[in-house]
Amino acid sequence: MERIMIVSATQKSHAMLTQFLTSCGVQAKTVAVSSGSEARRALVDGDFDLVLVNTPLPDEFGHELAQTAACDTLAGVILLAKAEVADSVAEKVEDDGVFVIPKPLSRTLFLQALRMTRAARSRLTGLRRENRRLQQRIEDIRLVDRAKCLLIECCAMSEPEAHAYIEQQAMNQRRTKREIAEHIISGGMPD
Repeated sequence: MERIMIVSATQKSHAMLTQFLTSCGVQAKTVAVSSGSEARRALVDGDFDLVLVNTPLPDEFGHELAQTAACDTLAGVILLAKAEVADSVAEKVEDDGVFVIPKPLSRTLFLQALRMTRAARSRLTGLRRENRRLQQRIEDIRLVDRAKCLLIECCAMSEPEAHAYIEQQAMNQRRTKREIAEHIISGGMPD
């Protein structure tokens, strides 16, 4: 189930947007907030799949909030603006990945934006997962290199010997090279 934050100035507009989402077939838990500052606090406290900003807000227009949500979270962000200002607002926020939809809402346009937002969020989640995996590999390589340096310094091994030693220990003990490297770094030198 999705979590959606609806940021809109009035309870009436919250109810209307919630009903609109339901009529579009979106089944989600919604959190309603009425200002940009309240929305920023909610973004820090919770993880949302979609942030829907209905401009203007009582404490700001709303495009700054949309940019913050798009840049600092994995949430998809849709900004609703009056038709006469929608194009100028879109120029400000589209580079940050915010979708701007003119009001009054078109069901077709809203559903397209929702699909695109979901696709972009899915892709961003995959990229973030891959980034974490690569960072972990880099850290593993650094640890193994530090362990090899210690073996070279303390045990008078050559670099290929130190590398072979770490690999051999990993195979013999059925542990990862990272675990062997951490053991060596923590003082577990060979005899």
